[in-house]
Amino acid sequence: MSDSLQSLLDTNRPAVVADLVDVIDAEVADQKGLGGAAVKTAYAAAQKVKPGVVTSATNLLLPDFLTALQPFWDNKPADVSFADHLAANSDAAAEALLTVTDDQTATARPALAKAYGSLRGKAKGYVAASLPRVGAAIEKHAG
Repeated sequence: MSDSLQSLLDTNRPAVVADLVDVIDAEVADQKGLGGAAVKTAYAAAQKVKPGVVTSATNLLLPDFLTALQPFWDNKPADVSFADHLAANSDAAAEALLTVTDDQTATARPALAKAYGSLRGKAKGYVAASLPRVGAAIEKHAG
């Protein structure tokens, strides 16, 4: 296993981005109820405003996301999967990832910033729920 998640940028970046986009798509698809409908609507709106936005945003933000997750990678017990470790530390890991996206909204297109802003209040729960898939996708490429 690599000691630095940043090494994924040099060796597997396109595959990591593709797998994380698959995680995002799966998480959105899994949403249920009125809240899920809002998430799906905002996701579709973001993709309509700028086709490919999820892939390009994931690629753009990947270095910052990996930096945010590095402390969790460094502290992961040897006998625990990264997915399980992130899930066990979901509050802190979700906040670390949301700090990255929060910083980006200051320069985002107004329609994208509005869509993000409408979901930000519940975003921590969504991000926390996604952490097992995120951890598995990263560990797949880091291992």
